[in-house]
Amino acid sequence: MENRLAELRATRGLSQAALAEVLGTSRQTIISIERGRFDPSLPLAFKIAHHFETTIEQVFTPDP
Repeated sequence: MENRLAELRATRGLSQAALAEVLGTSRQTIISIERGRFDPSLPLAFKIAHHFETTIEQVFTPDP
């Protein structure tokens, strides 16, 4: 799954650690999601989309 997490995080000036803290997860989880090595759970995906005031579809794109 592709995602825009790093881009969205950068536009808000957030570090990976700061975003992880807000979302209640680890920095390593944020790193893994951004690199495409880990797909977040549905609840975490909703938290991410809500934090950036967008939809899950605007953050995550399934692989073709």
